[in-house]
Amino acid sequence: MLPKQKYTYGKQSISWGDIWEVVKTLRSDYLTQGPTIKKFEDAICAYTGAKHAVALSNGTAALHLATLALDLKPSDVGITTPITFIASANCMLYAGAQVTFADVEPTTANIDAAQIKKHITPNTKVLIPVHFTGQSCDMEAIAALAKQHNLFVIEDAAHAIGSDYKGTKVGSCAYSDMTIFSFHPVKTITTGEGGAITTNSEELYKKLMTLRTIGVTKDPSILLKQDGPWYYEMHTLGFNYRLTDMQAALGISQLKKLDGFVAKRRELVDEYKKLLKDDLRFGYLEEQSYSKAAFHLFPLLVHHDKISMNKKQVFEALKSCGLLLQVHYIPVHLQPFYSKLGFKEGDYPVAEKYYQQAISLPLYPSLTKGDVRYIVGVIKDTVR
Repeated sequence: MLPKQKYTYGKQSISWGDIWEVVKTLRSDYLTQGPTIKKFEDAICAYTGAKHAVALSNGTAALHLATLALDLKPSDVGITTPITFIASANCMLYAGAQVTFADVEPTTANIDAAQIKKHITPNTKVLIPVHFTGQSCDMEAIAALAKQHNLFVIEDAAHAIGSDYKGTKVGSCAYSDMTIFSFHPVKTITTGEGGAITTNSEELYKKLMTLRTIGVTKDPSILLKQDGPWYYEMHTLGFNYRLTDMQAALGISQLKKLDGFVAKRRELVDEYKKLLKDDLRFGYLEEQSYSKAAFHLFPLLVHHDKISMNKKQVFEALKSCGLLLQVHYIPVHLQPFYSKLGFKEGDYPVAEKYYQQAISLPLYPSLTKGDVRYIVGVIKDTVR
């Protein structure tokens, strides 16, 4: 028998107003490399409080350029979390450096500052904390470690546009050198594909702008010659990681609705927690007092010692009931590529335990509290 309804774990929320902004851009003189890109970057700065923003083709590109801008050497090492999308670790390898991990907090699945401290060596040069599910890491503690050891900090806020840390917007770079965002369709706001980097450093901003456009510049203050208005120079090996004007137009429109999206996501999370709190079979991550999360994700923690089903059976049973869920994430150090670098099962036990329990539930603004009640009812009736 077919399920009454189907729910995915996440999806975009696009209005007719969003569509009209894209249509207006399609009818303009610029589809790419036009003025809408700068307007989007300015809007990101106005929202986050950062001095500079660089719009990019996706979040992975943002991580790549952020690490590349640090001029890392092959002997340099970066530390990130194993509970993240693989790009948070890959970016350090893209930049020619090495990567290691620090285990996560059991209550938040965010990187644990105490574990970071254990992994810092003289070769450590950058920390990449990931604001998992949209909840900020403890950036004050991480920034203190970075200051003590003279390290760079890149906040991976792919999940956290719209989140706050101690009353400051994530992306302000109050505790970091750079922050990256993702605007994939399942994120809190979308540009289709897309990403951005914010920074308060003029030096890093100029590097990032050049790296985004294949290393080519027309900036008169940088050019070695002045042949004419057509003239450009390539000073570094860059990439074509530009965002289009159509995507930027969508981003500007979505950004105006961001606070409303966050409020709705928080409302739905509160409903999930209320309905699940007294069921010993299930749990969920805790929100810390310093964080006001945008909640890109809401992972359900299944306590398998309280049920007879294993994780695969739970996942497939819920899928047959119309809940098309996902797991965020398989710990990065368990990927075959990273096993070749020497990482193995057992290296980060808290992260591995989290993975064994977690399944991400549906969370997006078009859901209603009635949908949440239905979803939780299906879960409670199905998981045995």
